[in-house]
Amino acid sequence: MEITKKIDSTAIISVLVFSAFIATFNETVLNVALSGIMKEMDVTAGTVQWLVTAYMIVTSIMVPVTAFLIQTFKTKNLFLSALGLLLLGTVCAACSASFVMLMISRMIQASGTGMMIPIMMNTVLLVAPKERIGLAMAACVCAVSLGPAFGPTASGIILRYFSWHALFIALIPVIAVTMLVGKMVLVDVVEITKPKIDYLSVILSTIGLGAVIYGISSIAGGSIIVTLLSFIIGIVCIIIFVKRQFNLVEPMLNLSPFKYPKFVIGILLVMISMMTIFTMNVMLPMYLEGALRTTSFTAALALLPAVLCNGIATPIGGKIYDKFGVKWLVPVGLGITGVFLLVLVQFNSETSLVTVIITYMCICVGVGFTMSPSQTHSLNQLPKEYYPHGVAIVNTLQQVSAAIGASLFMGIMSVVQLKILETGNVTNEVAVASGFSSATTVAAGIVIVGFILSFNFGRGKIKYS
Repeated sequence: MEITKKIDSTAIISVLVFSAFIATFNETVLNVALSGIMKEMDVTAGTVQWLVTAYMIVTSIMVPVTAFLIQTFKTKNLFLSALGLLLLGTVCAACSASFVMLMISRMIQASGTGMMIPIMMNTVLLVAPKERIGLAMAACVCAVSLGPAFGPTASGIILRYFSWHALFIALIPVIAVTMLVGKMVLVDVVEITKPKIDYLSVILSTIGLGAVIYGISSIAGGSIIVTLLSFIIGIVCIIIFVKRQFNLVEPMLNLSPFKYPKFVIGILLVMISMMTIFTMNVMLPMYLEGALRTTSFTAALALLPAVLCNGIATPIGGKIYDKFGVKWLVPVGLGITGVFLLVLVQFNSETSLVTVIITYMCICVGVGFTMSPSQTHSLNQLPKEYYPHGVAIVNTLQQVSAAIGASLFMGIMSVVQLKILETGNVTNEVAVASGFSSATTVAAGIVIVGFILSFNFGRGKIKYS
């Protein structure tokens, strides 16, 4: 009986992790293809960027909503619904002939992704053996971090031989087979309580998160008035949403996890880690193509060694967490990340490609040692009944931090680059390198703040609820 349970747990975790990997892979799968889509569909750079921004907004909105859905519908049915939406959006995207159709398809995909992440995290927390929960959660973090990391690399290879439609066509059979396997191995593990849905909370969270992320994404090139208005509307809606959750008998998202200080610190460390790796996967190709004059194919391949290093380091970090906890693991991980980000700051238009690849590999190792243990340790501070809400909070803020990081650092990079070009005394390669260096400096500063917080986070013994 013990062996059977172990095999079932492994199968369930494997299917969920792979499903989440495929779902998050879609977040960045179009990044390398945006230039081609912009020309083919005759849209501006600001317009085409919405294929990424809209995806992140819908994903961020769906994560907290899924915290309610998890307690309302059976696990297997919810899983199949999430993958069904992902499949529907992928089929529509493959057939899209207009920008509007493609963006709607991306939003359908994103609704499935937003559901899949908390379904995976919450289910794994319940089925994984407690003595191996660190390794199990590391696998979950691998899915969430490696999916977007592999997106540009895989699409760069495919786009060398096929059109962007092939990116979606290739995913259709993969998603369909995953649905069939999931239907066979998944079991219903969450107690169905059927809480009453508060529609006003859904509306407030949707407007709040959507407006804030839109405001952040429009900082670099949008109207100042529109940006400020978006921030004001978003923040006001979020404040009302938070107050409403504390007053409801059955809140849509239970914010009680924020009463646990180490949970809060852990969330901040997860956000910093996600912000770092997601943003670097966007900025580095631009630096490589703009400053080092590589092709988009070479830039995509240059990310692959670092992605693999992150994939290796993450489960190793999970195993170390299971044995020793986070007392030194997380500070070491953030220390490695911060040191090599400071090395990255020194790079210019003459830096060798090999040096960039090796440095980014070290950064990804640091993130691998940080993100999963931080997430696991923060969730382990919560009572079992708070798991769905803790998972929803973690994954919502992961998506939000990715959006914030990409918008903030890309904005800094763009502004510095334009200011330097306005002087007329430098080449575009030097300007791109300077913008990249400035943005990386800010990223390194944020990681250093996380490094300081990590020492308090690791005090005490591991707690399993």
